[in-house]
Amino acid sequence: MKIKCANFEAVVISRPSFDDIAFINFLESQGFDWIRSGGGEAEEIVEVSGRVCYLSFGKNKQSPRDNKSYIANLISQGHESVLEHVNWTIMLSGVSRGFTHQLVRHRVGFAYSQLSQQYHDESEAHFVVPPSIKKNKELFIEWADDIYRSLSTYRKIVKTVEKSELSDKESMRELRTAARSALPNATETKIVITANARALRHFFDVRGCLEGDWEMRQVACKLFDLVSCDAPSLFYDFKKIEMQDGSFKLLKT
Repeated sequence: MKIKCANFEAVVISRPSFDDIAFINFLESQGFDWIRSGGGEAEEIVEVSGRVCYLSFGKNKQSPRDNKSYIANLISQGHESVLEHVNWTIMLSGVSRGFTHQLVRHRVGFAYSQLSQQYHDESEAHFVVPPSIKKNKELFIEWADDIYRSLSTYRKIVKTVEKSELSDKESMRELRTAARSALPNATETKIVITANARALRHFFDVRGCLEGDWEMRQVACKLFDLVSCDAPSLFYDFKKIEMQDGSFKLLKT
């Protein structure tokens, strides 16, 4: 009896891009100039979006704060709407269906495209093993046996259910819809997510600290690593803390 265990992976496939030349040309046409003070593309988008609200450009109108301090002040004042102008698209693989059922509850500022079990054959599915089960040899054997039986039932349904009078496409949809009912929450899936910086901050705050939800923490910490590399100033008040078991959680400082 063997099952295939999934490996977690997260890859950024789209990140914020700032056409600074176009923006500076626009400012000049309006009679303004912008004193730049550093920051990545995402961070400069946030800064100029905030400055547009007051047209605070130029030496007579800009505050002495640099980009990093300007953003920190916005966040400390709760003025995070300008963070919605920057977003990342990330491909997640090796996550469980149980996890994505929770993830997609985050609606504001998020978009999702997930692998469909109605169109994708799961006969060779991989599965996500919870660490608490993986480290217990006897429990893992029992867990894996249950997973294997579920997968065997899926394969049997796919092979034995009679073809309906529907079209080939809808018949296949009906067949796999019936078969997927046998699969457990541990079934591996792939999902593309797009989220803006404000939505990610909320996600990190409410999900990254859940000590009892290892997979949610794993994903939150990985997303934090990816986006904070691009825009550390937008997530400056979050830190990764190592737990006793060697995993990590996020804390807002």
